[in-house]
Amino acid sequence: MSAEQPPAQSPRRRIGRRVVVPAVLVLMVSAVGAGVVWAVHRVPPESSTRPPVAVETVAVVRTDLSATVSLTGTLGYGRAAPVKGGRSGTVTWLPEAGATVSRGRQLYRVDDQPVPLFYGGMPLYRDLAEPGTVGRDVRIVATNLKALGYEIGSQPAPGEKVHRPAAPGKPTAPPEKPASGAGAGKSTAPSGKSTAGSGRPASGAGGPATDATPTVGGTAATGRPTVVVRKGDGVLTGSLIRAVKRWQRDAELPVTGRIAVGDVAVLPGAVRVDSVTALRGDDAATPLLTVTPTAKVITVLAGATEAGTIQRGDQVTVTLPGDETVDGSVSAVSTTVQQDGEAAGPGGAAPKRAVTVTVDDDLAGIDAADVQVDLAGETRSGVLAVPVGALVALSEGGYALQLTDGRLVAVTTGMFAKGMVEVSGDGLSEDLRVVTTS
Repeated sequence: MSAEQPPAQSPRRRIGRRVVVPAVLVLMVSAVGAGVVWAVHRVPPESSTRPPVAVETVAVVRTDLSATVSLTGTLGYGRAAPVKGGRSGTVTWLPEAGATVSRGRQLYRVDDQPVPLFYGGMPLYRDLAEPGTVGRDVRIVATNLKALGYEIGSQPAPGEKVHRPAAPGKPTAPPEKPASGAGAGKSTAPSGKSTAGSGRPASGAGGPATDATPTVGGTAATGRPTVVVRKGDGVLTGSLIRAVKRWQRDAELPVTGRIAVGDVAVLPGAVRVDSVTALRGDDAATPLLTVTPTAKVITVLAGATEAGTIQRGDQVTVTLPGDETVDGSVSAVSTTVQQDGEAAGPGGAAPKRAVTVTVDDDLAGIDAADVQVDLAGETRSGVLAVPVGALVALSEGGYALQLTDGRLVAVTTGMFAKGMVEVSGDGLSEDLRVVTTS
């Protein structure tokens, strides 16, 4: 007999086992899936709102606030002014643009004679030649010659009397009155003695010294009008005339002791030639050139409101190209209103006033540039202030400060400056801590 074989499994059984395995897998996948879904639902949903703004507390401080006004300025040598020759003649030499001319140096030449530069606030308007001439123009000559190293002697002080030059054709002394009666033709001195036929009184005490030499500040009667020297006047004394001659010799001018109109050019100070407007051979009594000061300045056109708060001597900060900053000060504020072309509305341009700023640096290498000028405006001293971020806008209008315990204190705001704001109100005091945004 053959070995007994194991009974064959029925087809139904085989199918059943094949179905069981996939079913288990389905159940496991479903369970895992359910766990994943459960885990997903357990994760809190991401909030759609931003986190609250970080806050911190600061103390109310008592300080000085100053509003800064930032304006655009132009760096250069200032406005060029024309120079006109003071007399007729032929222009024979002119300087080049960019040249600088100081006191005593020739600014141009007329009829091949130099016209030196003198410093002063007014031109010479008359010929200065006669001893005893008094005026501010004489003071200009005296001041410049002294600055150039010439000995001019002493000048009469304000209040002294000076004899003016006699007018041409007029006598230097009043005519003598003839004596009456038997003593006609004779002059009697106060002492009782007479000098016959002398034509002048004796030299006794009290007699008018009509033959005395004219003197400056003297007391002798000369018949010439006298004038009181005022503050700012100069007097053409003998010493000053001799100084004029020495200067003329050194400057290669005709040595006459006389300074005529147009012999010197009088300007406020040393100048830089901005442009030459005449040609050699032109008549000198025309505009010859334009000049500027030698120092670089910044010109700012400020609005009427801004200019009203700016005063000469105010300190400023100037930002140069490349963000370099230098210190400066206001040297002048123009009283003349200008138009800078900025529209102020349908009516035309906004009125401006020129503000001149000088800087402490020589600004070598920069002749012209646009710069920013920061000027200190209105100043509030000893006021309570907080950072602007501490203000809380109220729905009903106005502002408040939030205390550390959450209470709100209504405040009135004042000046805003450099991130700080002036505040006032009931319950406010220095060192009170309030909430502010970071």
